[in-house]
Amino acid sequence: MKFFILVALFAVAAADSYKAAEYKTPKYEAPKYEAPKYETPKYEAPKYEAPKYETPKYETPKYETPKYESPKYEAPKYETPKYEAPKYEYAPKYEEVTYAPQPYSFGYDVQDKESYNNFEHNEKSDYNVVTGSYRVVLPDSRVQIVTYKADANGYTADVKYEGEAKYPEYVESQYKAPAAYTAPANVAPAYSTPAYSTPAYTTPAYKEPEYKTPVYTAPAYKSPASYQKY
Repeated sequence: MKFFILVALFAVAAADSYKAAEYKTPKYEAPKYEAPKYETPKYEAPKYEAPKYETPKYETPKYETPKYESPKYEAPKYETPKYEAPKYEYAPKYEEVTYAPQPYSFGYDVQDKESYNNFEHNEKSDYNVVTGSYRVVLPDSRVQIVTYKADANGYTADVKYEGEAKYPEYVESQYKAPAAYTAPANVAPAYSTPAYSTPAYTTPAYKEPEYKTPVYTAPAYKSPASYQKY
């Protein structure tokens, strides 16, 4: 109980010592607004450096001609074959055969009228002497007879002719030269002048066309019917 009383006393003392607080209106200073300063940007044109293009350096290729060694061609060596002649133990011996002279005789006679062949030949021989004769008809109708003999002293002949030479008689040719050529007389053709008559032209009769004025009928229009008003 005493505690409560003490508290009340302190409360009254505190109320006497407390003064009401004074309220002052705060002063606000108008804010100063400074317009921002914008610096004009300095635009520097970009500097482009021209690219330095270096021409590539190409080394000229060095072409070396290939060296080809010429092929060495050795001619083939052929050994000449050695041909040895065959050896015959017994070489054949050829003995020339000789015949003793023999007597002979022959003769022939040809007479062919179609081919005009007429001749004769006779010959005989003993061991040493050859004798004979031949006969032939010549183109001139003579007969040539030759008698000959051949022995160790050589060849001898005796020539004879029988008959007389006959030649065909000359017959004049019956060919007659044609008569002298006479050129035909050239007669100029006669041309008659054609009679030309002037054609008669008739002037055609021209009639002017007749035009009729067309008749037009005016169209008839009907007045529209009257409508009732509502």
